Amino acid sequence: MGLPQRDLECHTYAEYAAWPDDVRYELIDGIAYAMGPAPARRHQEVAGEMFRQIADALEGSPCRPYIAPFDVRLPRAGEADDKIDTVVQPDISVICDKAKLDERGCRGAPDWIVEVLSPGSAGHDQVVKRELYERVGVREYWLVHPVDKVVTIYLLVTGAYGKPAVQELVGDTTAAVLPQVTITWARVLRED
Repeated sequence: MGLPQRDLECHTYAEYAAWPDDVRYELIDGIAYAMGPAPARRHQEVAGEMFRQIADALEGSPCRPYIAPFDVRLPRAGEADDKIDTVVQPDISVICDKAKLDERGCRGAPDWIVEVLSPGSAGHDQVVKRELYERVGVREYWLVHPVDKVVTIYLLVTGAYGKPAVQELVGDTTAAVLPQVTITWARVLRED
């Protein structure tokens, strides 16, 4: 079962930006998907520790990491922001091209996106968002499964994601597109 849709209409970023903050949505090809309540505490701990490690590793570089909620607008061509029909809020996004950053967030594909899977959004992240991120040119996409303790890694090669690498969350894993970033899974999975 996918995420619930707001309605059956096509929407744009202009409409999205005017909606109340009490319910969060993502737009994918004009369809508004409800993001549901705040993620579980464990999800936040995993995303937070990964963000800390990424931010520390990127300190002093032109690349900037962001943690949700952070709007990533994905235009199809050169349309104005208000006409964009795809806006997502990945758990973690890393953008190395400062020209893509503005006060609203990011316009264009991040270099690297990490989604920490939750039961309510796992299928959406693994199917709908994977297809979207491939289409728009996200160079590396990680799906972190904290319950199963695996990470699925997609790399963009000649415009497509090939067969993903699936690794257990043990030891360290280095981002292919940002080799200065290594995630230490013992720190991510630590339960105090």
